[in-house]
Amino acid sequence: MPLAPAARTMIEQLEAGGGPALWEMSVEDARAMSAVMGALDEPPEVATIEDRVIPGSAGEIPLRIYAPDAPAPRPVIAFFHGGGFVICSVETHDGLARRLANAAGAVVVSVEYRLAPEARCPAAAQDCYAATQWIHEHAAELGADPDRLVVAGDSAGGNLAAVVALMAREQGAPPIRQQVLVYPVIDAACDAPSYTENAEGYFLEATGMRWFWDHYLGPDGDGAHHHASPIRASDLSGLPPAVVITAEFDPLRDEGEAYAEALQAAGVLVTVRRYDGMIHGFVSMPMLFPEAGDALTLIVDALQGLMTG
Repeated sequence: MPLAPAARTMIEQLEAGGGPALWEMSVEDARAMSAVMGALDEPPEVATIEDRVIPGSAGEIPLRIYAPDAPAPRPVIAFFHGGGFVICSVETHDGLARRLANAAGAVVVSVEYRLAPEARCPAAAQDCYAATQWIHEHAAELGADPDRLVVAGDSAGGNLAAVVALMAREQGAPPIRQQVLVYPVIDAACDAPSYTENAEGYFLEATGMRWFWDHYLGPDGDGAHHHASPIRASDLSGLPPAVVITAEFDPLRDEGEAYAEALQAAGVLVTVRRYDGMIHGFVSMPMLFPEAGDALTLIVDALQGLMTG
């Protein structure tokens, strides 16, 4: 399928704006750019929003808690924002978190984990795991059901959701009922065919993704460790059911789909959908892509048994 016209228009407008490529920017400038793009969203209203800070193993972890107008106890979703482990924030993903809370009728807890290069791998995953433990322990306080705990994230956040699911299996807690991986970062090798097919010209570029990994791993990081690259885990059995969403024109497409296949081969129930014509990040851009709404519906439908169980 050809690239969606809305995606082509967006990419052409970004190219016309000029400026350096992501990998030519300082980290500070890249974060400023992501904040500007995040501010373009028009988030819906949600019943209540609360900012809190919880203790973590390396300091405090900020959270933003979204509660929809739905009867308690509700499912609860630990949400991890994307941004290549380097950029973006709870603020840039505010709209997506709101839409997820409203659509799923679930409490969504968005986690402000530590970013690289100030905090290298596995710091982000450790923060997200600690936050997920806290969410489970404090579910009743949040008006949520501790037995209906979901981890979810987009891009690097999808990586973190997958890694938290692995950590929870390794530690025996907390019990996670579902993982939602939206065009997830899965493998530091960056060598899937889609890295060549979609190397440049489609918003997220292969060189930019390698720039993210360089910052996240640093000179001494182990990209082959499964807490960095979940697909490198020696055993994927016993993990929670997964929803995996990919985009056709995305360097990450093939690694996300390979992870879905590996989970299925290990006996994990998986719902996987590739969105043809789409680019990385489309789920956060409903103002441009109707497919974003369809993806949200897919996620909610896949969780429906959990939502009512």
